[in-house]
Amino acid sequence: MMASALRNSGAAVPQAQAVPVDRATLVQWALAQAPAVKMCALLAWKTASRWAEVAALSSTQFLLVTPEEIVVDWEQTPKGRRRNPFKPSRFAVIVGLLTSELAEMFRTSAPFDRLCLLTTTGLDAMWARTPEMQRYSAHSIKRGAVTHLFGLIATGAPIPLHLVDRLAKHEEPGGLEAISETTIRYGGDPLALARVLETAKVTSHL
Repeated sequence: MMASALRNSGAAVPQAQAVPVDRATLVQWALAQAPAVKMCALLAWKTASRWAEVAALSSTQFLLVTPEEIVVDWEQTPKGRRRNPFKPSRFAVIVGLLTSELAEMFRTSAPFDRLCLLTTTGLDAMWARTPEMQRYSAHSIKRGAVTHLFGLIATGAPIPLHLVDRLAKHEEPGGLEAISETTIRYGGDPLALARVLETAKVTSHL
């Protein structure tokens, strides 16, 4: 309520931001973990997602898994895609670094209703006991991925900002690049729609 009142009055909302983790540090930690935790960490990075969103994925939400491309449907995640399945951020198309490793992890795993049982609180506690990770929290993964993308954009990488919003599942601004939820309703084939929404242009840099 306080945050809402501050926004309504035009004041800035103070927030303690997580320290962004970089890809090398996260990958080094993840490779030493159990398969589900490792897969969850790498997927969270590649999709600029919160830990809880990725941990809650079921195997049926992976629409396509190949060494070159993975397509995820977020519809059933805690962030509410189930209530509004026509948001542009519903899908993530993963390509580039770590894709083949993630595909192999998926191939060797049994079907799952929940990718990882480790909660956000559990990850925070695990990292608090790990010297090289103590400065980070679960939200450091998403923040680190977005920070990484901003750094690339600042040095000239051709990553459209509205696609960073889309991948991170944030509200997209209107404009020439916007796509309406009404149009998405008519999109038909989920794989084709996922590719048209172009998140691969972002995940290729993560």
